[in-house]
Amino acid sequence: MFKRKQNADPSVLTDMMKKQQRYEALVRALHADIYRYAYWLIGNKAIAEDVVQETFLRAWKSLDSLNDEKAAKSWLITILRRENARRFERKQFDLVDIDDVHVEDSAATLEQTYMQEEVQRHMANLELEYREPLMLQIIFGYSGEEIAEQLSLNKNTVNTRLFRARSQLKDALEKPAVRGQMNG
Repeated sequence: MFKRKQNADPSVLTDMMKKQQRYEALVRALHADIYRYAYWLIGNKAIAEDVVQETFLRAWKSLDSLNDEKAAKSWLITILRRENARRFERKQFDLVDIDDVHVEDSAATLEQTYMQEEVQRHMANLELEYREPLMLQIIFGYSGEEIAEQLSLNKNTVNTRLFRARSQLKDALEKPAVRGQMNG
């Protein structure tokens, strides 16, 4: 009566294989950068991994909407930021203080390690509106226009926030450290 088609349409299989290859290339090229940004944004390794996984899952589902390969990183960051926002809508997670997270670099000298920790600590203390544009500029090397696009802000607003973030960071790093020094 009704016969089942034995072989799937070759064009459908070809399209699926192309999509799979395109997706795998995207993951290989950008996973490390997207994870790095997620970790800086979230401050928790496990949650960052989950958000990145959700980001790439959503990217797979809507891969056909990515028309310009050059915009892939911006597209993924936008997805990641939305995924991060969704996690607060669903459930409030415990936050981990960035001071509790220690990343060891065996090649760095003690002074370099100390300075990196100081910079990270002071950056973590910046308000989110200043920290996020600064992270996009430092980690990804985005221009003010690209950051404005990512954060849906005016370019002048982004430039002002970057200036204030750098100024606050500079002021914090220039303050003399008071570590139990009592002159009496």
